Amino acid sequence: MAATTHTVTNQAPPLVEYDVFASDRALSEAVERHLDPELLDDARAELTALGAAAGSAEVQEWGAQANDHPPRLRTHDRYGHRIDEVDFHPAWHRLLDRAVSAGLTSAWTRPGGHVRRAAGFLVWTQAEAGHGCPVSMTHAAVPALRAEPSLAAVWEPRLTSTVYEPGLRPVAQKAGALLGMGMTEKQGGSDVRANTTSAERLSEPGAYVLRGHKWFCSAPMSDGFLVLAQAPDGLSCFLVPRVLDDGTRNAFALQRLKDKLGNRSNASAEVEFDGTWARRVGEEGRGVRTIIEMVAATRLDCVLGSAGLMRQAVAQAVHHATYRSAFGGPLIDKPLMRNVLADLALESEAATVLALRLAAAYDDGGEQERAFLRLALPAAKYWVTKRCTPVAVEALECLGGNGYVEESAMPRLLRESPLNSIWEGAGNVQALDVLRALQREPLALDAYLREVGRSRGADHRLDGAIKSLLTELADLDGIEARARRVVERLAVVLQGSLLTRYAPPEVADAFCASRLGGDWGSAFGTLPHSLHLRAVVERAAPRFGPPGGTSRPKAQGA
Repeated sequence: MAATTHTVTNQAPPLVEYDVFASDRALSEAVERHLDPELLDDARAELTALGAAAGSAEVQEWGAQANDHPPRLRTHDRYGHRIDEVDFHPAWHRLLDRAVSAGLTSAWTRPGGHVRRAAGFLVWTQAEAGHGCPVSMTHAAVPALRAEPSLAAVWEPRLTSTVYEPGLRPVAQKAGALLGMGMTEKQGGSDVRANTTSAERLSEPGAYVLRGHKWFCSAPMSDGFLVLAQAPDGLSCFLVPRVLDDGTRNAFALQRLKDKLGNRSNASAEVEFDGTWARRVGEEGRGVRTIIEMVAATRLDCVLGSAGLMRQAVAQAVHHATYRSAFGGPLIDKPLMRNVLADLALESEAATVLALRLAAAYDDGGEQERAFLRLALPAAKYWVTKRCTPVAVEALECLGGNGYVEESAMPRLLRESPLNSIWEGAGNVQALDVLRALQREPLALDAYLREVGRSRGADHRLDGAIKSLLTELADLDGIEARARRVVERLAVVLQGSLLTRYAPPEVADAFCASRLGGDWGSAFGTLPHSLHLRAVVERAAPRFGPPGGTSRPKAQGA
C-alpha cells in the first residue's frame, strides 16, 4: 500500500461564520459614540445581522461568484433590435438585494441615517466591493435631485426604498430604483468643463435632448443617470431615465463594457447619447454646483470603501497569523510579525474612526459641520484611499504564498485597493480641492482647527504636529507644488486627534509615536519596540461566536 503523503496540517481555517461588525471594535465603538442612545439598540441589531451575513460562508461565496462571472453586455436581441442591457450573475443580484434591504441607500430618510448607513456600507462591502458602486451612487444622488423638487418627488422614494427591483421599466411603476452617473468624457477626464456632450432645449419646460458620449458611465444597468452636458447657458446637470414614462426605451447606446483591473463584478460602460431625452436638474449653467453634493457623498463612500477593504485585509492577516505556526510557534507571537500586524491595525483603525466622524458630520448638518466636511472630506478621501493599497499588499504578504493565490481572496482585495483613490477625482484633484477650500473658505479651516484643537494637551506629539501644520499653512506661496504634503498632514493630524480622544491608550500612543512623532521607518512593521503592540493586535483580531465571544474554529490538522 502506498504511503499517505498528502496530509494537510498547519493551515489556517477559512475566516468564515463570524460577525464582521462585532469583530470590528473601532467600528462598533464609533457607532455607539456617534448615535443617539435611543437609536443604538435598533442600530446594533441591524448591523449585527448584516455583519453575521457578511462573514458567512454563503455570502463570501456570492462575492467570489460575482467576480468570477463578470457582467456581460447585450447590445441587441435575437431579432436585431437594440436593447443595451447588462446581464449579471445571480450572486450580484443577491448582494445588491441585501444591500438595499439593509438601508444602504436610505440614509437621508431616517434619524442617524448616515452613521448607520456608513457602518453598514463598511461592513457589507467587505463581502464584495464591486456592487457598492450602484449602492453608493443611488444613495448620493438624493441631495442633487432635491434641486428639482418635481423630480425628487418621483425618484427619491424609490432611491431610498429598501426594495431591490431589477429590470427596466418606467420608474413610477417600480418599488425601488437605482441611479448611476456619467460625467467623464474622452477628452476631459476630471476636467468636466471640457465636456462636449450637448443639451438642446425642447418646448416642454425643463426637457432637453442630449447628443454626445460618456467615456465612463457607472452602473449602466441602472434606472436613470445624472449626467453633465453643455446647455445654451453652460454646463448643466441632467437626469436621463433609461425608460420613458410611456414605456419606450430612451436612446442610450452602450458601446462596450470596460475591462478593468479590479472591481470586475461591477459594470462600467462607454455610452452614446443621440436624441436622448433628459430633464434638467437645477439651474442651467450650474451643473457642477448641482452635482457636487452627489460627488461629495460618493467621496465619503470612497473613504468608507477603503476603510472596509483595509479592515478585511487586516482581519485576514491577523486570523492567518493566529493559526499558522513557524519557527517553533504561532506567527502572531513572533515580535516582528506582531509589529507588522500592529502597524496595519493602526492604519485600519485610524481610517475607520475618521470615516465615521465624517458620517456623523452629515447627520449633524449644521453650518460648523458642513464647513468641517468641506476641508476634512477631500483630505480624508486623498489620504485613506492612498493608504489602502500598501495595507492590502502588506496584509497579503502576511499570508505568504497562500495570500497570492485566488482562493484566499487576497488578490481580489489587492486589485480592488487602488480604485477609490481614482474614483471621484484622483489624488491631485483632491489635493487641489483642499487648496481651494483653504484659500477661499476660511470657515472650513476654522472648523478643522476647532476639531483637532479638542485634543490639544492630550499628546505632546500631536501638539507638535498641529504647530508644524499651522506653520505650513501660514506660507501659501507655491503651495500647489507641495499640496500633497499639506493634505497628508491635515488628514494624519485629524486621525491623531480622533484617536487620542476615542481609541484605547495603546492605540493612540502607537499612532502618535509613529505617524506624528516620526519614530518609525518607511515600511509597515517598523513601530518603536517600546509600544504595547500585543494589545493593538488583539484589538484587531476577528471574534467568533456570540457577541463578546472568543471561540475559534480549529486549524487544519489540529
